[in-house]
Parts: sequence; C-alpha cells; structure tokens
Amino acid sequence: MPLPLPGRPRLGQAPLPAVLHLLFLLLLLVVGPARPISFQLPGKARKCLREEIHRDTLVTGEYEIGAPPGSSTGPSANLKITDSAGHILYAKEDATKGKFAFTTEDYDMFEACFESKLPVGTGRMPDQLVILDMKHGVEAKNYEEIAKVEKLKPLEVELRRLEDLSESIVNDFAYMKKREEEMRDTNESTNTRVLYFSIFSMCCLIGLATWQVFYLRRFFKAKKLIE
Repeated sequence: MPLPLPGRPRLGQAPLPAVLHLLFLLLLLVVGPARPISFQLPGKARKCLREEIHRDTLVTGEYEIGAPPGSSTGPSANLKITDSAGHILYAKEDATKGKFAFTTEDYDMFEACFESKLPVGTGRMPDQLVILDMKHGVEAKNYEEIAKVEKLKPLEVELRRLEDLSESIVNDFAYMKKREEEMRDTNESTNTRVLYFSIFSMCCLIGLATWQVFYLRRFFKAKKLIE
C-alpha cells in the first residue's frame, strides 16, 4: 500500500485553514449576520429603534439619510442615541451620513431616534430614506485593524475571530440561563404567594360562614323562631 506523500493531506482530511473557515461559517449561521435597516422617515416625524445589548459590549454603527425626492435642500434630520436612563451616547443635528461607536457599561435598552426637520416656509416634505447599519459584539470589531496592530497572520486572525465568536455565544447562553433561573425563581415565589393567599381566603370564607351561622342562630332565637 503506497504511503501518502509528506506535506499533502490524506484523502478526506481538510487543511486546517479550511476547517477553521468552515467552523467560522457555521458559527455565523448560528449567530446570524447583521443586516442594515432601512425605512422611510416622513416629514415632521420621529422614529426610534430599540435594542437590548449586554454590558461591556462594543457598539458601532453607520447611518445615511437620503434627501427627499425633488428637494434641493438635502436631507434634514437629527439623530440621537440614548439609554434607558436618558443618557445621550451620540447626538448629531442635521445628520446626513456618518459613523458612531460606544461601549456599554451595563445591560440596558438602547434607543436610536431619527427626527425629521422641515425647512422653514415649505409645505409637507417627502419621505426621507434612512439606512442604519448597527453592529455590536464580535460584528463590531475590525479584525483587519487588529491584525495590523498586533501583526497577526491570517490564520491567527481567523482563530481570534472564532475565539471571540465562541465566547460571545457562551456569554449569550450564560445570560439566557441566568434569566431562566430568575424567571423560575419568580414563578416559584408567585406560586407560593398565590398558595398563601388562597389559604388565607379560604380561612376568611370559613370564618365568615361560621359567623353568619351563629349570628342567624341568635337572631332566630331572639325572634323565638327556634329554641
């Protein structure tokens, strides 16, 4: 039986970079790639997009606001990104096109609001097209820049990307497990309270029924209807 030549993979054995690339594609299918969001922004209107993001997570975004059809003044809208406490993370007046980036301090609900502005002395402005591409976590990292700074090889970059992606998935599962435990504790606490309330209600009903029996008995005796 002839021996395989050195430096060549055996039949059915994929090279290491191909295996890593396949694993990365499978992880991307599990997580799901982010896609830009586009919508129409009417004149004198305000539209907000909300998303829950974990703590210590890098968030990057790129937006573009198109000019209304037939308008010579160009796009006119304000952009503001805030958290649930109302802290402004990014704000831009008369926004047309740009990028933003911030790191979350805690798990929170973040809101990106686009508010249309109507030029003075004009009628109803046609709808503006807004395109928002918002990424967070692994998707927000620029691995090309990391490779240049740390002088990583392509295989090392893929390994770093796989490591970050797998860590993100593990953190998501850990958070889901924690939320499931919190919900289970809440359900058990609610069931216990309902049980105690039911017992208390039954005791009150039994006590009220007993009091009514003795009261009616005394009433009928006072009327000499019973002995």
